[in-house]
Amino acid sequence: MKLKVLGVAILLMVSCNTKKTDSVAINEVKAEIKVEAPSTDIQGLEIYDFEGLKPFLNEDDDKIHVINFWATWCRPCVKELPYFEALYEKYKDNDVEVVLVSLDFPHQFESKLKPFIKEKQLKSKVIVLDDVDSNSWIPQVDKDWSGSIPATIIYKKGKRSFFERSFTYNELENALKHFLN
Repeated sequence: MKLKVLGVAILLMVSCNTKKTDSVAINEVKAEIKVEAPSTDIQGLEIYDFEGLKPFLNEDDDKIHVINFWATWCRPCVKELPYFEALYEKYKDNDVEVVLVSLDFPHQFESKLKPFIKEKQLKSKVIVLDDVDSNSWIPQVDKDWSGSIPATIIYKKGKRSFFERSFTYNELENALKHFLN
């Protein structure tokens, strides 16, 4: 496990200094890797790489999708989580789906993330994005995203809004209301 964490840390450091041509080579190698179903640990936490996360970002149905990128170590993220939970409770019968995408570190899933989910009794769907190639997937989420969290996408069919900021409940509900009509 320590070697895996060390490997992730090295990949993060290297990816910060890669050139565009390196990204192309990495993407060519990735294209050869078979995409598999999410990894689910023994307590049911769904863990995806970015390819596995993509379907959550592009559902083509009649629901309004609210996707929030967060982490337990991000204070503004933790502060706004109750607003996403309240939004989910209020609008779940109006075809609104809330998905909380955790960016917590893999070595903290057991010690921080799972206890946090249990303690806060999160009702929204929580999934984990475990993909170290953030230079590749961040611009695919939104071309203007710097990678800072919290970040939120709200979409329905062809209409989509991206927010790289934290919300109050009223701000979040107002953003959602643009999709309700």
